[in-house]
Amino acid sequence: MEVLFTLIADRYERTSMLISSNLPFSKWEQIFKDAMTTAAAIDRLVHHSTIIELNVGSCRLEEAQARQQATTASQPPEKIPPE
Repeated sequence: MEVLFTLIADRYERTSMLISSNLPFSKWEQIFKDAMTTAAAIDRLVHHSTIIELNVGSCRLEEAQARQQATTASQPPEKIPPE
């Protein structure tokens, strides 16, 4: 949390940054754990910014689910012993 905030603060109004997140700003307190730090980070990020919001699924999640299904499909079924 501190490293990310320091990076944002140091680069503020000095150079460009690109940040990608799967969380909306309203949930960034999960990252910073402090309302004041969260507000300060968001304030610095959105000032002079262009925000591009993509409402698409997660490629990594889809790949992980496909791998899990492939692994499950390749395993032989469990044998249940007769009673």
